[in-house]
Amino acid sequence: MHELNFPILSLITFFPLVGIILIAFTEREDEYLQKWIAFWTTLINFIISLPLFFYFKDTAKFQFVEKINWIPSFGISYHVGIDGISLLLVLLTTFLCPICIAACWSDIKDKVKEFLICFLFLEVSMIGVFCALDMFLFYIFWELMLIPMFLLILVWGAPARRRYAAIKFFLYTMAGSMMMLVGILVLYFYNAKVTGEYTFDLLKLMKLDLPFHLQYWLFLAFGIAFAIKVPMFPFHTWLPDAHTEAPTVGSVILAGVLLKMGTYGFVRFNLTLFPNASVYFMQLMAILAIIGIIYGAFMCLVQKDLKRLIAYSSVSHLGFVMLGVFALNMQGLSGGLIQMINHGLSTGALFLLVGMIYERRHTRLIAEFGGLAKPLPMFATLFMIVTLSSIGLPGLNGFIGEFLIMVGAFRAKWWFGVLAATGVILAAWYMLWMYQRVMFGKVTKKENLNIKDLVPREISLLVPLIVFIVWIGVHPNTFLSKMEPSIKQIVLKYEKINKKQVDMAGINILKIIKGERS
Repeated sequence: MHELNFPILSLITFFPLVGIILIAFTEREDEYLQKWIAFWTTLINFIISLPLFFYFKDTAKFQFVEKINWIPSFGISYHVGIDGISLLLVLLTTFLCPICIAACWSDIKDKVKEFLICFLFLEVSMIGVFCALDMFLFYIFWELMLIPMFLLILVWGAPARRRYAAIKFFLYTMAGSMMMLVGILVLYFYNAKVTGEYTFDLLKLMKLDLPFHLQYWLFLAFGIAFAIKVPMFPFHTWLPDAHTEAPTVGSVILAGVLLKMGTYGFVRFNLTLFPNASVYFMQLMAILAIIGIIYGAFMCLVQKDLKRLIAYSSVSHLGFVMLGVFALNMQGLSGGLIQMINHGLSTGALFLLVGMIYERRHTRLIAEFGGLAKPLPMFATLFMIVTLSSIGLPGLNGFIGEFLIMVGAFRAKWWFGVLAATGVILAAWYMLWMYQRVMFGKVTKKENLNIKDLVPREISLLVPLIVFIVWIGVHPNTFLSKMEPSIKQIVLKYEKINKKQVDMAGINILKIIKGERS
């Protein structure tokens, strides 16, 4: 049991609704007040979420659990709780949201009231996904997230192709969600057949011993939904369009949190509910992850738009996360989970920086820049720190994640590690080349000569991100220790499966020998 005597997860999940109600009662023209309400709502929610970290006990058990019968006749309950896997993702969400609100201060000028309501509603659904322990509740939050993100791209995205990007995002995600819904219902009815109890309770469903053929199809049903959200190759094509057309804060929260729902889903559901199928599909998932790493890197090398380059880098970085997850060992899973947090911080910061330069020049084309380090020394310094974190420089957050993933990949199969290592080299190539073209050389465009450097408000947005980028790089155990017991519990399950397979192979060999002798 936790030491807090109040429903903190429900408070964190639904506190943004307070901001929505307050903003709804303001005058449409009072945009300044609306932004302050949204900012203080998200900032207070982050402060409220901090006790989760300090009161969290380093065990594999779910903590801060709340369970209330919701629709008992159908076995549906309001059941929330977090373990070491979801703890850091909840905190990442509450941490990024006030930064996003502050970042949109001068970026969003039309329909500000509606934008802020959409964003706060998005925060509710994102936190709900990471806390839900009832599969019906999880699915509701998963689907609710789709609506505000769709609107953020459709209404406040770039005029050129925002409708195309929004509809593509919606259709991809909805297609995956329908498959997952079928999988949830199959689990629901199978559990009733075996135990006589109709329930969506994830902790009870985890105790099911599913036959392999059922695990096989359920792994695919859930896996395709999560692969689209990650997105894994070949389901990635919606991501560059969504990132490119979304407003800056939309890109930050999409990269920082929404993509992690896919990787989180694989760990929370596929690895725990379908262990035998996960072993069966391990090699396929690892190969798709490696293709994503290399393909995303090569696509970055040919991009002319800064934002699109960073979008494709997400395909590559999340390929690393998936490779770590499906290494199915302690190092790989630890690296994959910490890399989820690292990607949210580093890529979120990169999108913020691109948004800041876009506000000044109204272009994201790399060819339009060059020599910006001279007129923008502060911008160039912060951009360099975040760029180095993205390529995994030792001492910054990206290194520890990639290092653990590579160790896990080599332990699983040596050629996983060899192929994935090319992605590390390519990442250094495309990120440093991009930085060189934007920041160094002569200033060839007269519009770049008189650009103003970052103002204190913009610096204050980036400093918290850089603090955590350095903190994780220097002392990763602050965060790894929280997730270690939960990861260990998963890994032990797979060690038992592998041992059982080895034992069965030995028994079969003995049978063959005896048969030959007879």
